[in-house]
Amino acid sequence: ISYFAVQKIGAVAVTLNIMSTAYELRYLLGNSEAKVLITEASLTKRFEEISGDVPLCRRLLVTNGLDTTSPFGDIIEEGPFTLDMPEIAGDDHAVMIYTAGLTGRPLGAILTHRNLLGQSNIIRDLCGGTEKDRALSVIPFFHSFGAVANMLGTVRIGAGMVLMDRFSVDNIFSAIERDKVTYIASVPQVFLGMLLQEEGKRYDLSSLRLCITGGAAMPAEFIPPFEKRFGVKVLEGYGLTEASPVCTFSRPDMAQKPGSIGVVIPGVEAKIVDDYGKKVPAGESGELIIKGENMMKGYYRDEEATAMVIRDGWLYTSDLAKIDEDGYIFLTGRKKRMIITWGFNVYPREVEIVLEMHPAVKSSRVVGMSDLMRGEVVKALIVKNKGADTDKKSIIRHCRKYLSLYKVPRKVEFVENLN
Repeated sequence: ISYFAVQKIGAVAVTLNIMSTAYELRYLLGNSEAKVLITEASLTKRFEEISGDVPLCRRLLVTNGLDTTSPFGDIIEEGPFTLDMPEIAGDDHAVMIYTAGLTGRPLGAILTHRNLLGQSNIIRDLCGGTEKDRALSVIPFFHSFGAVANMLGTVRIGAGMVLMDRFSVDNIFSAIERDKVTYIASVPQVFLGMLLQEEGKRYDLSSLRLCITGGAAMPAEFIPPFEKRFGVKVLEGYGLTEASPVCTFSRPDMAQKPGSIGVVIPGVEAKIVDDYGKKVPAGESGELIIKGENMMKGYYRDEEATAMVIRDGWLYTSDLAKIDEDGYIFLTGRKKRMIITWGFNVYPREVEIVLEMHPAVKSSRVVGMSDLMRGEVVKALIVKNKGADTDKKSIIRHCRKYLSLYKVPRKVEFVENLN
């Protein structure tokens, strides 16, 4: 309700990661210059820890309010309200979604009303959904995939949506059977979990017709057995927060090519370029760049970072890819240091900054390790200060104070040097 209401009155909805620590929230609320925070009671403690550090955030609205807050329900009951609704143009700011930043601080990508409407229309047209469909929301709405591709796409076609309070594969199966779910849009790890969970065979999953995967590459070898077991079509897409987020999609009316993330969606151009920005021949690998009405307005209060990714009207994704003669795109790697775990982007520098706040750490390097269920996990290589006494558990406890859980290293290795 609040997500749409904020946009209706011409304000900007800043979607914050509910896993954020107080340390992370202090930066996000300060950088976004948020005036009001809307949340639920279980999350207020973190805000109260840092409320004195974010003076611009003047009001806290809580869905099940505490004594020191403004209960959301009470405010609704005070209505009806009469408001002079502003005229909203397509290029006006609608939402701000924070994404991992190369220098270690998240960047607020500004998406416009035109971005969101265009994406929801394209999702409606490509997926062929109707008001009779029922979607299962597995991805949180603070993620661009969850907010736009999942929530807005479902609302646009007038379909029903089933919300999951807590993720587990058994809960997914139970929801499909109970609520007659027809499609799921999620990250590959969710579908891998479904495939590997033998308990799923005791549920009636016959209502499910379509699964859409994105946020990370789906291992091509898992798609045929998934489609066979569940009797559904799996369509793969690619996107990034800065592109609202969908850029490519494996359209259901086209042949599927194993390992491909599909073709560009309507209204979007893509090309592969070398380090000098020159287009490379078909079939050769280079950086994927895109252009279209799905491109963000820019990063909030960071013209330098914006100029690094938007050049001459093109959005430089930092993903390496190749395009075949039929226009199908295949990812081949990454140009920048980044870890993708459970569909979330983690820039190593952000974790390294926190590691080096520990008194025993002289220097660190963070890398990604392959993991079947998570895609990648975070590993920290640490050089200790001379004479320092610490262990792996101490390092992990320290990181949990400052970082969202998915950013916390799952592996810690002490080394003599980082060469």
